[in-house]
Amino acid sequence: MKGKQMRGQAEVGVIGGSGLYEMEGLQSVREIRVRTPFGSPSDAIIVGVIGGVRVAFLSRHGRGHRLNPGEINYRANIYALKSLGVSRVISVSAVGSMKESIKPGDVVCPDQFIDLTKRRVSTFFEGGMVAHVAFGEPVCAGLAETLASSGQSLGATIHRGGVYLCMEGPQFSTKGESRLYRQWGVDVIGMTNMPEAKLAREAELCYATMALATDYDCWHETEEAVTVEAILDTLHRNVALAKRILKSVLPSVAGMPDCACHQALTHAVITNRKQVPAAAKRKLALLTRRVWAPMKGAR
Repeated sequence: MKGKQMRGQAEVGVIGGSGLYEMEGLQSVREIRVRTPFGSPSDAIIVGVIGGVRVAFLSRHGRGHRLNPGEINYRANIYALKSLGVSRVISVSAVGSMKESIKPGDVVCPDQFIDLTKRRVSTFFEGGMVAHVAFGEPVCAGLAETLASSGQSLGATIHRGGVYLCMEGPQFSTKGESRLYRQWGVDVIGMTNMPEAKLAREAELCYATMALATDYDCWHETEEAVTVEAILDTLHRNVALAKRILKSVLPSVAGMPDCACHQALTHAVITNRKQVPAAAKRKLALLTRRVWAPMKGAR
């Protein structure tokens, strides 16, 4: 189905990053291929039930890890989850640690981002419609706290808060870049949470990240230079923990009350509705339906 909302398909969305290509324990599983006005998502979305919670799982890089960070269709991914009825998104991402205190194997729930991506489209609003959403607090605090608490209850080493720097990739940092980012106070570095988080806010979805530290990037002089082999070795050990945390946290997430994230567009769309081209209205109807519903008589 293209461009329409399939209500009630799922409550919580999980975007799996490197190493997390599927979710165990799903029951009543269905595979849904969603077409969106922004193209195709990274893969089919797997919808099922865990502990009574309807979950939509999407592999960010595609099953088999086919897409590099700059090739991911972030808009289609977020739009597709929104169209399935998802209201909260948990992002699982592999990251490099930028601090001695965050060890490979630890889990970070960041509350801030620095966006250094260069070639990615970071908004749904174009073609004659402009929106400026507030993004000073880019992570849903309630969702992040619930995620962190669940991880701690399972014995994971959790770091609450912190700055996630999103680089373009797919290459890793130079030592000069890595040292500079440490001077900025960055906690972790990754390649995929931007513009994902921005688009989730525009779609009025709660968004939080479970960042799995796999290495010390290349700044750590006493550690070996970061390699894909070392990253995957640590990541594979963490994937089982990530799955346990997700299974544990889902019932709590599904029961959370609505928050400010779900009102992000209330005053954000600044274009006069009468001046928005019909094509843009159709393309963005799923996102603007709530804020424009009281204005049914307007053209």
